[in-house]
Amino acid sequence: MDNLERLLKESWVLVEDSRDRLVSHFYSRLFLDQPGLRNLFPAQMAPQHDRLLEALVTTIQIVGDPERFDTTLRALGRDHRRFHLRDEHFDAVGEALLDALASVAGKHWNDEYQQAWAGAYAAIADRMRAGAAEATEPAFWNAEVLTHERRGRDLAVITCRPLLDRLDYRAGQHVSVEVPRFLPRVWRTYAIANAPTDDNVLEFHVRVPRESWVSAALVRRTKPGHLLRLAAPTGAMTLNRDSSRDILCVAGGVGIAPIKALVQEVARYNRTRWVHVFYGARRWDDLYGLAEFQQLLSDYPWLSVVPVCSKDPDFTGEQGQVSEVFTRFGPWTEHDCFVAGSGPMVRATLGALAADGVPPEQIRYDSFGDY
Repeated sequence: MDNLERLLKESWVLVEDSRDRLVSHFYSRLFLDQPGLRNLFPAQMAPQHDRLLEALVTTIQIVGDPERFDTTLRALGRDHRRFHLRDEHFDAVGEALLDALASVAGKHWNDEYQQAWAGAYAAIADRMRAGAAEATEPAFWNAEVLTHERRGRDLAVITCRPLLDRLDYRAGQHVSVEVPRFLPRVWRTYAIANAPTDDNVLEFHVRVPRESWVSAALVRRTKPGHLLRLAAPTGAMTLNRDSSRDILCVAGGVGIAPIKALVQEVARYNRTRWVHVFYGARRWDDLYGLAEFQQLLSDYPWLSVVPVCSKDPDFTGEQGQVSEVFTRFGPWTEHDCFVAGSGPMVRATLGALAADGVPPEQIRYDSFGDY
């Protein structure tokens, strides 16, 4: 393990059990140093707390992968143009972050940790600035909701279309979404559930997890004709068309959304690659996405889908956690692997893939919020 990666992970252990304190200290220091920044954030800061933690954890996870680190942070810089950030804002964020880490870690913090995080943040800021400077597309897109279909009490499938400029993205990526009618300045990230289309329609699968105001607004209050705002697409869970390896996809809950987009993309050019999808949920009724795959299964003989239930004794198919069930069908060492779902599900699946001996460069995954 690279020394920088080791120091970041070691020091994160000191603060990860005090996340609320870390985030509260960070924003208190940031708004003290840059009062004008407060107007860029929502009145209620709880959703923003989660976004900061997700960004920190993601940075630690990818710092050992230079290509992914560069791609992810440049995309994040393009995405953050919607906040109208300036150079002095990047400096203030770095100072507030280092101060928060040192304060929460207390006596266990040392100069090595301080220098590691200072270096990591400098690299992050440089790449975000570069990504923002390179961007030619809009900072965000206004999009009209076309359809809104409820798939249960707390889940909806929504389609929308940008009104003016085309939003170009790759299957497997995600965008941040704002619902300005109900929650101005509050954004949440969602995977795009379809491969790019000529008519530029985007599909999202939205479930309402605990304390997600944007998801609740999208599922329970949004209607066709309403406007959304979509930020620049990000994410590296995309296909390598030059690869000839077969494909493994492991999805939990609405993590099936980006997997569906990937399968649709494969269908446009595939002639030789087998695609194996393992799709898990607690109960059979929660496997709402199976309907999306029925036509794909009938059209493409190279596709297989294995549904998995973890808490449904009446289910006659595969029982257990999807992160464990897929291992029974391995080995997967010669496959390109894609994983999408909740944080615990993704971590368990990555552990299983590592135990199976799958090389890290053959694995792409995405985890944001509660799928």
